[in-house]
Order: sequence, then C-alpha cells, then structure tokens
Amino acid sequence: MRLSTVKIDGVEQVAIVEKEKTILVQTIIDKENKDWSYQLFDILQKGQLNEIAQWYESLGKVKLEDASYQPINDSQSVPLYRHPNKIIGVGFNYMDKAVELTGEPPMKEPVIFIKPDTSLIGPGESIELPKQSNHVTAEGELALVIGKTLKNVSEQDAINGIAGFTTSLDMTAKDIHAEDPRFLQRSKSFDTFFSLGDQLLTVDEFLNINEITVKTSLNGKVTHGNKVGNMMYSPAFIVSFLSQVMTLYPGDIVLTGTPGSVTIKSGDVPGCQISNFTLLENNVVSGY
Repeated sequence: MRLSTVKIDGVEQVAIVEKEKTILVQTIIDKENKDWSYQLFDILQKGQLNEIAQWYESLGKVKLEDASYQPINDSQSVPLYRHPNKIIGVGFNYMDKAVELTGEPPMKEPVIFIKPDTSLIGPGESIELPKQSNHVTAEGELALVIGKTLKNVSEQDAINGIAGFTTSLDMTAKDIHAEDPRFLQRSKSFDTFFSLGDQLLTVDEFLNINEITVKTSLNGKVTHGNKVGNMMYSPAFIVSFLSQVMTLYPGDIVLTGTPGSVTIKSGDVPGCQISNFTLLENNVVSGY
C-alpha cells in the first residue's frame, strides 16, 4: 500500500495513492463509516495501519475505483508528519562511504545520533544554511517508519515492526563536525537539517528489500547510489540494535545511512531518489 500526506484546504492529512490519483483517508472514513484517524502519525500511534491495509487489499481497491479523488499532480506534498517522537540516524552504513570518511574499515556496531523534530521539513521546503557553518552537506537516505513498540527485539521481529519506508535527506555541518568528532550532534541538529518524504510504502510493496536503490542527487544529477543489500547493517539489524538501546515507538523515524553526500550552497537543489518513490527535493537558501 502506498500512502501520501497531502495538504488540502490548509490541513495536512493522509491519502491512499492508487495509480495516478490520491484518495483521502477522510473520504474513506466518511464513506465506509470507519473509526480511523485521518493523519498518519495518529494512525501509527493507534495501531490502525494494519486494519487500513487489510481493508485496502480485501475490499478497498475495488471500492476506491468510484471514490472521489484528486489527481496526484494536483496535490500539495508535505512530510508524512511533522513531529515524530524520535528521529534516529545511522552513520557509515555503506562500505565505500565509511572508508571515504574515516579511512578505516567499518566499525562492528553502528554509529547513531538523534535529530530534533525542529530539524524536520518536507518536499519543496527550504534548507536554510546556518551562519555558523561554511560547509553543509546533504545525503539521500532510506528512512524506516516504525509501526510498533519495540524493545529488545530480534531481527525478524524488527522487520515485522517496520510500518514502511520513505525518502529522506540528512544535512550535516561538516566543518563543525570536523572541528571535533564530539560535535556530531550539533552538526546534525540545525533547523531544516532533515527532509522527510511525503510517501510511505509498506514493506509488502517490495519483493526484495535488498534490491532497493538509494541515490543522492544535486541539481538533477545523480552523484551517488547504492543498494540496500550493500549496507553493512541491514534495516532489520539496525532496528534490532536500536531496540537494545532505547524503546522504539510507532512513528519513530530511523535513517539508514547514505551512499554518498553532496556539498550544498544557496541556490542548489539536493535530492533523494529511491526505487518506486517520487523524487524528494529541497531548495537551499541562506539562513539564520
């Protein structure tokens, strides 16, 4: 199932994407008398995603053929939601990228960091370059959306706890991080330093997760790309590992690392391209 958050009459709400049209979940709620939420974060929090998916697979596809809809190109895309409980990043997750940055083989365990929700923007919104930094990079990454409460879970249970995938861009003030590795958190935490895609694809939409291709682009040109199968730490391992450290809750976002970064300046448009997703892009402006 493909979901998208769109802005209609000033309200950000979730819709099911069927071919070239978007059908608001609110429309389904009204038509089918369902007790569902109309915003994705609330749907995840209340454990309603599986019920919606089951309805969609059993009856919904047929019923939606006659439902009122909006052409997908006429919908204003916004991030899946604005205020996840946690945004957790994983660094150095592709061998080539790890060696490029550190000059050394990868670590036995993932490097992790937390980004605040004040860093979150969505498709088409501006990345603001902070005056404190003269070298900012953007990285295209596959993001995992957590669908269940997870604590000390196995890799198999971890996969079952992922609601789906989305696109993302992770920004870093590289010069601040280079000044002292202990400044990693600050270098990742500036406002607008995390762009979250508008579409969620449930795990069952992919025959083989390892074949998902993740690419970073700059001004329309792909600069780096790699497959999930080449990650040092798989999505299942990452979620299982994180669950040994902290309880994961529905709606938490987990970034899985990048195949490569691009340096960005005012006027640039970095992007994230992932198999089966719409392109996520953001313009860059001089900021605060």
